[in-house]
Amino acid sequence: MKLVVIISLLTLSINASGQIKSDTMQSERFKAGWQKLKEIDGEAGEKVIESLKDISPDLGTFIIEYAFGDVYTRDGLDLKSKEIAVVAALTAMGNAQPQLKVHINGALNTGSSVNELKEVILQMSVYSGFPSSINGMNALKEVLAERQIHGFKDEIGKSATETKSLDRLKLGEKELSKLDSLQVERLKSAYNDFSPELVKFTLEYGYADIFSRDNLSEKYRQIATISALTALGTAQPQLKFHINAGLNIGLKETEIKEIMLLMTVYSGFPSAINGTNILKEVINERAKK
Repeated sequence: MKLVVIISLLTLSINASGQIKSDTMQSERFKAGWQKLKEIDGEAGEKVIESLKDISPDLGTFIIEYAFGDVYTRDGLDLKSKEIAVVAALTAMGNAQPQLKVHINGALNTGSSVNELKEVILQMSVYSGFPSSINGMNALKEVLAERQIHGFKDEIGKSATETKSLDRLKLGEKELSKLDSLQVERLKSAYNDFSPELVKFTLEYGYADIFSRDNLSEKYRQIATISALTALGTAQPQLKFHINAGLNIGLKETEIKEIMLLMTVYSGFPSAINGTNILKEVINERAKK
């Protein structure tokens, strides 16, 4: 698990022919990447490199050099936020369960509580549906069981306070208005005549049931949403709204840029480019106001 010292991998890397290179032949990017990966989950790094050395040692090298040497070493977004972003994105995409488990481990190792991760995964039911959340929650359950066997005592964290509001629609309107004071009216104007149920369910479930829960900060909720929508690549208007919302609640432009760079690793350069273009649009529009 975390910070495991893997002597063979700290001193050796693998070249394209599957042979081992000496420490002196490693790139500085590889060394920096491996050190950063140790902070997240050293044992997982060993398993990844070992699993690839017989088929594609180059892929293993690029993972260490690019993902962890180039991207993760950047200081525009803290490690806890990066791992929350990755857990959200991998949960939403739903097609990378082994990697999701690695990053659930990483999130626990870098400061997230168990209940914070439950909230991130639960929130994905809004953006990628219940099946993705069910699979993500099962992955979290498996990781916690494995960590318990290895003697880890993870912080459980705060439980969500039970809401006292009996009017879920009004509560949902209140929560959405925290992100953008005009969005409730935009939503009603767009869909009340055509599909009022969509407005009702969006507000009641998405914002009253989920966003009103108080055991995940507004910052982490927006980081999770922005990364998931960027990774999915199918909801550009919604991504634009949540980038605006993130800026409204205190996320910095540089932090959102880092989320986009992080997504080059997990959902590819096209999704990151598209997300960055949307961020650019938002920044330009806000500058004109």
